[in-house]
Amino acid sequence: MKLLTVNLGRAEAVGWTDAPSGTTGIHKRPADGLVRVVAPGPKGVGASGLVGDAVCDTRHHGGDDQAVYAFAREDLDDWERELGRTLPNGAFGENLTTLGLDVNGALIGERWRIGADLVLEVTCGRIPCRTFADSLGEKGWVRRFTRRAAPGAYLRVIEPGEIRAGDAVEIVHRPSHDVTVSVQFRSETTERELLPRVLAAGDALHPEALAAARKYVTRQSSAPKPGGRPGSAGH
Repeated sequence: MKLLTVNLGRAEAVGWTDAPSGTTGIHKRPADGLVRVVAPGPKGVGASGLVGDAVCDTRHHGGDDQAVYAFAREDLDDWERELGRTLPNGAFGENLTTLGLDVNGALIGERWRIGADLVLEVTCGRIPCRTFADSLGEKGWVRRFTRRAAPGAYLRVIEPGEIRAGDAVEIVHRPSHDVTVSVQFRSETTERELLPRVLAAGDALHPEALAAARKYVTRQSSAPKPGGRPGSAGH
């Protein structure tokens, strides 16, 4: 398991983003040499965890719980075959292009050590947005990407460090629950009935995803039961 590339984006003006600045950093390219990775700060204030990487719409992207985005080269290869086009590392806006690592099968709260010092923790899957769709120019992209349920993983920084292409990735902690990135993604998109299950991931889950799951469970528990009053046993 290793990093193929560490990818950084520069802010560029485009006509299709809904970011207030009219710019995007989604077009990421492999960086040369060492890249420092740190916790960037709360969402809305902090941007990317990678020094030198642009996040242009901090309303929806970046911050401590989405500091780093990882996507597997194997999944890019699958999309290359389906789309019939070349997808270089960084094509999906990922910071880390990995090889030999089951990114979508990673558990929420799973921790990866990369290089000598960096430790990251998996928080959730990536929800496709308009900027992602428009950057690729593929018809029905959001629907197609969602149906695949292989979204790649967002991670928070537990211990900062410097990384470079070729660094080994080691899984140093795996939680005891069974909530994977793919399961969490499906719960938020196509299979809402999975939301109670994702609560097992606890505070390791991205705070917004955790709040959504708790809200769903509360609403379900207070809904009228067949033949009974709200909260009754149905007798």
